[in-house]
Amino acid sequence: MPELPEVETVVRDLRAARIAGRKIRGVEVLHPSVVAGIKPRAFAQHLTGRKITAIERRAKFIIFQLDDGELLTLHLRMTGQLHLARKARGDKHDHLHLLLDDGRILIYHDPRRFGRWKLARGAELFGALGPEPLDGGLTATEFAQRLRRHHRQLKPLLLDQTFLAGLGNIYADEALFAARLHPRRLAHTVKPEQARALLAAIRRILNAAIRARGTTLGLGEGNFAAPHAGRGRFLARLRAYGRTGEPCDRCGVPIKRIVVGQRSTHFCPRCQRR
Repeated sequence: MPELPEVETVVRDLRAARIAGRKIRGVEVLHPSVVAGIKPRAFAQHLTGRKITAIERRAKFIIFQLDDGELLTLHLRMTGQLHLARKARGDKHDHLHLLLDDGRILIYHDPRRFGRWKLARGAELFGALGPEPLDGGLTATEFAQRLRRHHRQLKPLLLDQTFLAGLGNIYADEALFAARLHPRRLAHTVKPEQARALLAAIRRILNAAIRARGTTLGLGEGNFAAPHAGRGRFLARLRAYGRTGEPCDRCGVPIKRIVVGQRSTHFCPRCQRR
């Protein structure tokens, strides 16, 4: 968390705020751990004067394309947030400021400091990532073939960013629930029609979550918040994730929580038989 819908929401907010086209007039790194692969001073010096030409998303990465051909990337990890302001806020969890040439500040806020900013070229950072689940070029036939090549359990495989880029714990649970597939089922046993249903469920749920501006799970400071209109609204539409003990809305059997691949996993033991 944040996952693909939350990161896509942030990217769309930054585009709407017209961050693309702005020059970076300065960088303030308030905590060095949030910058990876380069010293904070060199990071700031390299970015100062650069123009942001576009803002994109790849998997769970926010990508600022720069006018010198490099990419400034940000992975929010568990609690990272971006906020726009006219002046610094003095918040102890604000760890990096991008000072823009129109007087605004893009503030990176992260209570747990797991997120990372990095300067990179595209190939060196994204070469190992799998296909995007919303990419129309990924056909149901190809998805079924990719599943058949793996003897891993479905849930950990869906979370593997080299298999499918952008899916996380919440939406993997929701997609498996919608497709009626057990999270521990071995991927190579999934039939073509089941693979088609799973891919369709992944896409339907991700698109619905994007329209709802993602999922905000609680009121705590570390929960997801977007630059504009903060909280995501998809929480009320979750059918499996976080609903331990509540009745399945299809069959009434209580939703069960187990650990699969070291991740908390929610499913219906009747609808999602192994």
